[in-house]
Amino acid sequence: MSYDLAVWEGERPADDATATQRFLDLFDRFMESDEPAVPPTDRIRAFVTALLERWPDLTEDDDDTSPWSTAPLIREARGPLVYFPMRWSMAGEASAYAAEVAASMGLNCFDPQDRMLRP
Repeated sequence: MSYDLAVWEGERPADDATATQRFLDLFDRFMESDEPAVPPTDRIRAFVTALLERWPDLTEDDDDTSPWSTAPLIREARGPLVYFPMRWSMAGEASAYAAEVAASMGLNCFDPQDRMLRP
C-alpha cells in the first residue's frame, strides 16, 4: 500500500475543491496524455532533488531507508507536476517533509487521497 502526493507549480488554489480540479486537470494533461512526456520544469526538478537530498532514490537505497515507492523518483515528474507514491509506513514523515519543501519553494502540495491542499 502506498500514499500519493502531488506537487505542482502555479498560483495556490483558493480552496480544496479548486485544488482538486486543478490536480485532475494537470494529471490528465501531463500524466495520462498520449503525447510524449514533457520534461519536468526546473522548479519541479529542484523539488525532487531536495527530496532526494533527504532520502535516497530507490535505485541507490542499499539500507532500505527510502520512503519512495518508485524509482527513479524524477520519472514521476512531468512539466509543472510531480505525482509520486511513498511507502505507507513512512508516509507521515515523508509527506510532511515534502509539503514543507514544496511550501518553501512556492509550490502547491496536494493530498489526492483526502482531496486537500497541504499544509
